[in-house]
Amino acid sequence: MAELYFHCSDTKHVLIDECGHTMDLAEARQHAEGLVRALIMTPSEEDWRLWILHVADDLGNEIFALPFASVLGKLH
Repeated sequence: MAELYFHCSDTKHVLIDECGHTMDLAEARQHAEGLVRALIMTPSEEDWRLWILHVADDLGNEIFALPFASVLGKLH
């Protein structure tokens, strides 16, 4: 188990997770996908296609990144 932080960014914005969550890597991947889906589903004029969720440890090292576009799917 590790203390992980879930930060989101695009070229103009950064959303910092200041609280963090203690979980293992498998849980972190599920949590990351859930966060992305929740943001996408929230009524907004934001274009989420260029956003990326960055998962970092308590030292600030990036563990993995999840592009929102991978959850959104391809445009038709």
